[in-house]
Amino acid sequence: MPFEFATATQIIFGAGRVKEVGTLAARMGRRALVVTTDTPERAAPLLEVLTAHQVDYKTFSVLEEPTVERVTMGVAQLREADCDLVIGIGGGSVLDAGKAIAALATNPGNPVDYLEVIGAGKPLTAAPLPYIAIPTTAGTGAEVTRNAVLASTEHKVKVSLRSLAMLPKVALIDPELTYSVPPQVTASTGMDALTQCLEPYVSNAASAMTDPLCRDGMRRAARSLRRAYDYGSDSAAREDMALVSLFGGLALANAKLGAVHGFAGPLGGMFPIPHGVACATLLPYVMEANIRALRERAPDSESLRRYDEVARILTGRADATATDGVAWVRDLSAALAIPPLSTYGIRREHFPEIVDKSARASSMKGNPIVLTAEELAGILENAF
Repeated sequence: MPFEFATATQIIFGAGRVKEVGTLAARMGRRALVVTTDTPERAAPLLEVLTAHQVDYKTFSVLEEPTVERVTMGVAQLREADCDLVIGIGGGSVLDAGKAIAALATNPGNPVDYLEVIGAGKPLTAAPLPYIAIPTTAGTGAEVTRNAVLASTEHKVKVSLRSLAMLPKVALIDPELTYSVPPQVTASTGMDALTQCLEPYVSNAASAMTDPLCRDGMRRAARSLRRAYDYGSDSAAREDMALVSLFGGLALANAKLGAVHGFAGPLGGMFPIPHGVACATLLPYVMEANIRALRERAPDSESLRRYDEVARILTGRADATATDGVAWVRDLSAALAIPPLSTYGIRREHFPEIVDKSARASSMKGNPIVLTAEELAGILENAF
């Protein structure tokens, strides 16, 4: 089938390669806005390298998943400090915030106008500031995606600011930066990375370009996610999961996602549930619902055959079927102590609103089959 493929201008991967950022940054600008978390030591290696290469910087913290308001504050701080370069170092929330700040710094007006679903989806007319993305978790693959997921507190939903121009100039993935990630964050972000290799593989926009990335990503997650969770300093497992995250980001940016992410946006906007936890909790039940619906309404679907292949990749068994794949994912979620949806204040009376918002989410358009409202509610019930 026809396809397109776009990614960051330059991808740099390898242990210890964060040391190269100083040279890269010096070529792009003279003063950087460094978007990071509220834990300064996580960004310390980067800041030391910038100082050594005479690149001035101003730091901006993103404490939780980014909101439209927080990103607007970041743009104001960037302009006040006269920064001409943005560097994001952190998890997916930080990387998305940096991506949005770089884009909105050169595109004036109300940020909501540029957002999908709740805004006009207005296109960016000016190129964003140069952006370097450095992940410190192995999860979202945001270092190679063309969108930034932002929460709107007014609308209680998470939506995307999206443009091909938002692809970072440099994506630098140093697995050593993930060694100190605690087990529960390793679990949730790792399950998100697995989901982002699995959903594009069975989506209605899978392609010959993204398929190999998805297959290899799922194989690496199958052998290394549990080990990275149990042994955080295992360098081989951490490297594998960094690649799973990267491959998932490449795949979702050029194929599509599905119902797991269709749910995750509204859930994250309405409740204090981390994105990775939402994906991890929902994944086996979305797989189960999709497989059942495909068997009933589209038994000749290519996606149904692919679910069988997913099972063989994950289990390592040549005779595995789609149902075995669901069981494997459910067992992994249990081993990683992934909490149910009810942990985050979600109640059954919220289901109709969640289903309504999820059905309209952009990620839902990639699901291999259109699920009914009853099927969507059933997924929530099972994950509850």
